[in-house]
Amino acid sequence: MVVSGHMFKMPIDTRGRPYHPMTQGKIERWHRSMKNQVLLENYYLPGDLKTRIAEFVGYYDTERYHESLNNLTPEDVYTGRGQTILNRRRRIKQKAIEQRRRLYYRQKAA
Repeated sequence: MVVSGHMFKMPIDTRGRPYHPMTQGKIERWHRSMKNQVLLENYYLPGDLKTRIAEFVGYYDTERYHESLNNLTPEDVYTGRGQTILNRRRRIKQKAIEQRRRLYYRQKAA
């Protein structure tokens, strides 16, 4: 790689070793999730497989809830909707708890 007339050697990836999940946990987990969904079907053309992988990536980024992201999708976090969604969930939960409490006291009084 040449930058402003200087030669820089690109470093070899030092983030982890292949086939060692302890050093590459996130990407290994992503591959396992993809394999569990994509490899359930047979693909007879490479284009079919590419299409299915693209569908999985779209699902993974926009529809699938991630426990590490407080059960939000990566898209929600990236676009800044995460806190709004969490606040709405908190209000719904509080309302449900209050309704259950009222129902419990009504049944207990009867």
